[in-house]
Amino acid sequence: MLGALGERIMERFAPDERTLAELGAREPSLELFTDYVRYIVERTTAQPELTRALIELRLEAVRRPELARILGDTLRRGYRDDVAFHVAAGLPGGAFEVALLHYALDGLLLDLLTTSIDAGFDPDEVVSALVSRLVARA
Repeated sequence: MLGALGERIMERFAPDERTLAELGAREPSLELFTDYVRYIVERTTAQPELTRALIELRLEAVRRPELARILGDTLRRGYRDDVAFHVAAGLPGGAFEVALLHYALDGLLLDLLTTSIDAGFDPDEVVSALVSRLVARA
């Protein structure tokens, strides 16, 4: 049941097809990549209870091997889809940069939606810096 909840959360986080089409119509660039990431942060912070639930499920999966298998499959499928989209869109970087971005965004979302370190930085500035620094050498 918890695994199905994880799958449902990921379905609810699915991007709006019209927004993706608008972004996808643009020329591949660092700015476009940044806008995609901004859109991810927008979607996941607009429904904070879903993001918190996913964080809770990931923690619970440490204690429940069956949940870890199901949720892990769901998360890995999402990552593969992100990489495929990234490559198809011609965005800078590749699978490694997408993984780095996942790791960084997970931390940003944890900070935005739970007890924060209150560093005082605007999340939009953070997203811009993350993307530009992650793909600067790619």
